[in-house]
Amino acid sequence: MSVSAARFAAILFTALALGPALGHLLELPNKIELSRDDYLTVQQIYRGWALLGFVVVAALVSTIALAIIVRHRVRELTLAVVALACIVGTQILFWIFTYPANRETKNWTLLPEHWMALRAQWEYSHGASAVLNLIALIALISCALVRQK
Repeated sequence: MSVSAARFAAILFTALALGPALGHLLELPNKIELSRDDYLTVQQIYRGWALLGFVVVAALVSTIALAIIVRHRVRELTLAVVALACIVGTQILFWIFTYPANRETKNWTLLPEHWMALRAQWEYSHGASAVLNLIALIALISCALVRQK
């Protein structure tokens, strides 16, 4: 894989991962105070979003490939590693905070008594992931623009 192809793939898949994450962040202020019934109804719009997992895997793989390819270019490598750390960070947040809330609510088809805590956990973990995805994209774009001296 050429460095250009790796850069393109890493930027493309990271941007595609940012899309839904940014959607979650932007809807957070409007959803966080919804009533129980309204929140349960609104959460149904995310059916099928698990299929976007392939985008995250592609972002991880292409960013790893980029880091390997530019490993002898310190500034590019540093930026690629920052991006990779952020993408890995989104997965850590997902598996520690988002997934357990999904599991406990059976993907938001039922709400247990402590649903408000699960809502906060789910919403804020997605918000934090959006910030990490944005940082990753900025790092990858910077990596593509940096010039070695």
